[in-house]
Amino acid sequence: MDERDDVEAGRQDAAAHGDEALRARGLGALRRRGIYLLPNLFTTAALFFGFYAIVQAMNNHFETSAIAVFVAMVLDGLDGRVARLTHTQSEFGAQYDSLSDMVSFGAAPALIMYEWALKDLGKLGWIAAFVYCAGAALRLARFNTNIEVVDKRYFQGLPSPMAAALLAGLVWVFDDLGIDRELWLSVIAWVFTMYAGITMVSNVPFYSFKEINLKKSVPFWVVALFAAGLAVVSLKPPMVLFLMVFAYGVSGYVLWGLGRRARPVD
Repeated sequence: MDERDDVEAGRQDAAAHGDEALRARGLGALRRRGIYLLPNLFTTAALFFGFYAIVQAMNNHFETSAIAVFVAMVLDGLDGRVARLTHTQSEFGAQYDSLSDMVSFGAAPALIMYEWALKDLGKLGWIAAFVYCAGAALRLARFNTNIEVVDKRYFQGLPSPMAAALLAGLVWVFDDLGIDRELWLSVIAWVFTMYAGITMVSNVPFYSFKEINLKKSVPFWVVALFAAGLAVVSLKPPMVLFLMVFAYGVSGYVLWGLGRRARPVD
């Protein structure tokens, strides 16, 4: 039963008993059960850039669409942190975030890759795009149901934002290099799309970085290292960001080989 059902039930109960107080209480519940504005603004912005990425891909502006996916990724990382810092977490926000993620990191990358290179492969192309899209949906559903029972140090499978960044980074770096889309590039795009889609639903552990506490003081060299990292990224953003995301995208298999697992918590 959703919010409207609750309010309607309260109104019917109030009318049946002729009790103005019940009616007022039902309307008051509607006011009290509003949504928090600040974190949901970030979620809405992430959703906008995911949709914008789809529109730009349909107009063959692939570099712009790839950048939009990265912007959505940054905004998606901020909404949860803003909610925790301002104590404005809510069930509505969690569900809205998942729906936004499905658009920005599920549908958008799949459609971008299809329009960019996969459609040249015919049936194999759209099958790969669907495998990725379905993988993102399953990944998000599993994350929502396992969030309280899996070791928080590791993600179970490749996170959907990083999977989207892997595909968007591939598009961005090849477009930046000015490489024409030929059959061999379509094959590379197919391999990356299938890899991302399958890895999202795998049990391969990926480090979550949730143990990093941003509220704690850090040595001076950490700040200097962060500044140096920004300088390196600014030299060639498409290439550097793609290499960083690619390294993370294969790191899970390295952890798997070392015997790490995203184990259930006791």
